[in-house]
Amino acid sequence: MLKTDLSKFNNSWYQPGNSIKRILWFGIGHIFINSYFPSPIFIKIFILKLFGAKIAANVVIKPKVNIKYPWKLSIGQNSWIGEDVWIDNLDEITIGSDVCISQGAILQTGSHDFKSETFDLLIKPIILEDGVWICTKSIVCQGVRCFSHSVLGAGSVASKNLSAYSIYRGNPAIIVGKR
Repeated sequence: MLKTDLSKFNNSWYQPGNSIKRILWFGIGHIFINSYFPSPIFIKIFILKLFGAKIAANVVIKPKVNIKYPWKLSIGQNSWIGEDVWIDNLDEITIGSDVCISQGAILQTGSHDFKSETFDLLIKPIILEDGVWICTKSIVCQGVRCFSHSVLGAGSVASKNLSAYSIYRGNPAIIVGKR
């Protein structure tokens, strides 16, 4: 049996960006993005772009969205990010055009190697292609690609790629129909 020894954990290899930039983002992001403060969307977009996010036209970002590192985020045109969405982008997250990420959904690019005594950090990018819908309270795990117009049903967990124009539900998510 493998025992985890967190005293040996070391993720010093992981450098997500300049520490001053991260501190500034933490403060400014919590005021304007990850809050219920009624910031107009154009201000949210301006701030995210100022911190390195790539955001196309007509993107909607609702209140209380938590974005770990905007400089690792790309969002295509006409996409919606719902209230209380958590974009935990330790690695790159690419969101295509006309994508809907509903309330309370989580995009999680990081995890840990439970087979390692040192519980090593694992990161992999997430890609949501055009027309994808991530329904409320769903989770997309690291390394997952949701192909064009796929749907992840409410409260579901995608730990593997989702096929184009397919509907998935459950934990783990399985295909239940076509869109």
